[in-house]
Amino acid sequence: MNILPAEIAEELKEKGEAKARDFDLVSILFTDFKGFTEKSAELTAVELIGEINHCFKAFDHICEKYGIEKIKTIGDAFMAAGGLPVPSTDSVQNTVLAALEMQSFMTKRFSDKKTTDGFTFEMRLGIHTGPVVAGIVGVKKFQYDLWGDTVNTAARIESSGAVGQVNISQHTYELLKDNTQFTFTHRGKIQAKGKGKIDMYFVTST
Repeated sequence: MNILPAEIAEELKEKGEAKARDFDLVSILFTDFKGFTEKSAELTAVELIGEINHCFKAFDHICEKYGIEKIKTIGDAFMAAGGLPVPSTDSVQNTVLAALEMQSFMTKRFSDKKTTDGFTFEMRLGIHTGPVVAGIVGVKKFQYDLWGDTVNTAARIESSGAVGQVNISQHTYELLKDNTQFTFTHRGKIQAKGKGKIDMYFVTST
């Protein structure tokens, strides 16, 4: 239950396998830390992993709070998704709320560490919403994973973002533009690797 979504774990236990499924509306959230490679060369492994683990544990709790599914971590990147394995009508909103809380946590931690002469990271975060395929790969050390252009686009939205901000795609914006909890700033068309220029927005709490 700590490794897989509860519904997937139950299916796996009952049937010995979990079939891949299509989802029409999933919000993919990616984060990564600015200057991670440079910082990793300056710190001991214990220091580096200790700080990453502290931050990712906080992200785990935030995901749980908003009903967002953590998918995996890849080095200094964290990936989560709203709207699966059980679709919900408020998954897009909750993914953005989780993202804002993650950025708030990192901003505060960065400020606190500066006053104590410690270290942490500044973070980029991006969200894109669309269809995905989700399922389990492999026969050992099971991992629930996602595939599709939505995942690739979300990664580009993240890498085209800015530290301290939540950067979202046009499609995510369209789904939330009438939500009074949020304020949006249109960034215009931003160059995204492999995607050309696409509309992006910064989102903040109202």
